[in-house]
Amino acid sequence: MTANDDALLDAKARLLTGADMWSLPAVPELGFRGLTMSDGPIGVRGVRWTGDPSIALPSPTALAATWDVSLVRTLGALLGQEAQRKDVQVLLAPTVNIQRSPLGGRHFECFSEDPLLTGLIAAAYVQGVQECGVAVTVKHFVANDFETERMTASVTVSERALREVYLRPFEIVVREARPWGIMAAYNGVNGVRMSENAALLNGVLREEWGFDGFVVSDWFGARDTVAAALGGLDVAMPGMASPYGPPLAAAVREGEVPRKVLEEKAARVLRLAGRTSGPTAPGHFDGPVLARVAAARATTLLRNDGVLPLEGSPRIALIGGPAKDARVMGGGSAQVTPFHVVSALDGLTAAGLDVRYARGADPSERLLPAAVTVRVTALAADGAVLAEFDQPDGVIQWLGQLPEGIDPAALDSVVLRGTLTPGESGGHLLGVEGAGTFRLTADGEVLFDGTVAPASGDPFAALFVAPQTVLPKVLEAGRPVEVEVVHRVARAAGPVPFLGFALLHREPRPDPDALLDEAVEAAASAEVAVVVVGTSKEVESEGFDRTSLRLPGRQDELVARVAAANPRTIVVVNAGSPVEMPWRDDVAALLLTWFPGQEGGHALADVLTGALEPGGRLPTTWPAVLEDCPVVDVTPKDGVIEYAEGVFVGYPAWQRAGTAPAFEFGSGLGYTTWSYESAEHAGGTLTVTVRNTGTRSGREVVQVYLSPADPDPESPARRLVGFAIAEAGPGESTTVAIGVPARAYATWRDGAWNPNPGRHLLHTGHSLTDTPLTTLVHHP
Repeated sequence: MTANDDALLDAKARLLTGADMWSLPAVPELGFRGLTMSDGPIGVRGVRWTGDPSIALPSPTALAATWDVSLVRTLGALLGQEAQRKDVQVLLAPTVNIQRSPLGGRHFECFSEDPLLTGLIAAAYVQGVQECGVAVTVKHFVANDFETERMTASVTVSERALREVYLRPFEIVVREARPWGIMAAYNGVNGVRMSENAALLNGVLREEWGFDGFVVSDWFGARDTVAAALGGLDVAMPGMASPYGPPLAAAVREGEVPRKVLEEKAARVLRLAGRTSGPTAPGHFDGPVLARVAAARATTLLRNDGVLPLEGSPRIALIGGPAKDARVMGGGSAQVTPFHVVSALDGLTAAGLDVRYARGADPSERLLPAAVTVRVTALAADGAVLAEFDQPDGVIQWLGQLPEGIDPAALDSVVLRGTLTPGESGGHLLGVEGAGTFRLTADGEVLFDGTVAPASGDPFAALFVAPQTVLPKVLEAGRPVEVEVVHRVARAAGPVPFLGFALLHREPRPDPDALLDEAVEAAASAEVAVVVVGTSKEVESEGFDRTSLRLPGRQDELVARVAAANPRTIVVVNAGSPVEMPWRDDVAALLLTWFPGQEGGHALADVLTGALEPGGRLPTTWPAVLEDCPVVDVTPKDGVIEYAEGVFVGYPAWQRAGTAPAFEFGSGLGYTTWSYESAEHAGGTLTVTVRNTGTRSGREVVQVYLSPADPDPESPARRLVGFAIAEAGPGESTTVAIGVPARAYATWRDGAWNPNPGRHLLHTGHSLTDTPLTTLVHHP
């Protein structure tokens, strides 16, 4: 090996790991300018965890609820535009894992329980992003469908289930959208860690499907240099404590990794650089307008006795903590800092509706960050100012990359100072969120000076659901109060700079019983009651799984009492994944808004007034109670989680169990009605004619399910094989063509896709079992 060859070996190894938390280094010897990665999937956060605003779209489950691949492709292009604005070349999204259990902590970040719907929505997302010259990393490959022990557990799954359920959405995206990146999951599959799984990364992904992009680890998911290199992993992120870079170069020199393997990995990263230096966004997209349309189209109407859309200008009692303190996204790496957030109260007020607000109940007793502009000062041990800047709230979340000018080794303390002007006199609550040493003062009075222990050893819990220290303080309305938090920074035990804490505040509030009574009184005196309920960040977030599907706090009691007081009660569920709704048959209307993104309040007003039709259909089954769910297990035992249900995941499992859910897969109402007139199959295409039998224009999601004419107990009773959006005016008919590919008739057995010849039935209609049309197909 010549000196030049030796230098190039080092350069290529350096190309394959991070320069820091979010970027690959510039390698001039290879003509590589470096590139930056950013978390998604609802926005583009950038390299800073907070303080760099981004568009905030509805959650991925909400996007899947639209069943609208054209809209999702446009939203993908909007995200590509946002990435370009932030000089980001790789968006770490979308998540195409399957919603196997409703207890999955990142359920909201996935699209659906169905592999076809997941794959087609994800493919549209990828196409939109990459049209802008921005790469994606479709994740988490594969079977990362739980959070508990996700970094170490191995999934035991049959080859058939792996192929038909868990690999299928990835295959659809690879074949339909040609993604430029894939992210390997933390977990193992059948005993082999995914960052080292040559059979799946090299064999299935590259050789069988023809994937020609790069494979990146999940952050800190690569642990063994040789095993990862031979297993098919191209890039190990981040740069701290990486097994690539110099360790990979050493492994090549020692003959443990063939030089050809290194060359191929470097070539894939250089190909990525070429792809992301291409075209700019195809036109300009209005983010708030698109986010508003998407939120309305995702809104899923599950019950309506005729109260919606609202007529005239009724007196509305708007009730619920989430109606004012909107939760527009799930927790974890999916978080971004929105430019603004439109709550339900904001949206209904802006629409000119006659609204009286009552809190009623909250999904969480935790305090929210103080809504004040704070001055942030970072200090060295000698008092020297390392950095100083203003930010619009009292939240500090620095992970991996600290603000400019702050050297992690020199940082000793961070000070937040702000002026709080109370809106009410009385007993306020002030506090600090975070673990470590803090000093909290108000007008110079020390309220807290001490050390707070972490609530758990989980790093994600420490970042997203940190302990809160809360103190009472009597304040006078209109009299400004100077508040200050001083946080002494502990020396980082790990390789990643991390700092997270917040200044908290809550205005005086009646006791919980009084809040409920106030809400009931408001409902009784109104013509319509709109109750917004939801989950909290302690319930739905990356890093942990759920333990219950019940709404937290006293929200069920709130709905029951309001519905008893006002028969025209509309409930809005602000949650990213299924919740139990014991009152669902006692309310006039039921809307799911999911995590609706920054424009959620405007979209809700549009739907309530009928300015826009609720376009959503369920992408996942909603149970009556958790105990009815056929698949719930998300907890590994001795480091292994068994997917013993095989291919019976989602609605196939419900159909096999014979238990009726609260709302089946594909369910959803609009503001008009439809009749299904005909369905004819020829040449692999089903042509369906539907008629709008209502009095206003509308959209219908035409769904097609396949079943064998002779039931097979080893296979799902029905499986989604296609769908399309139909639009028509009142009284009009329209025809849609839905392709039914040959793969729909095949089963994975004996190491290959095998066709199932004979008679099959295509069921066409509104949802899984509401299928008025049946078409007999003879498959060769």
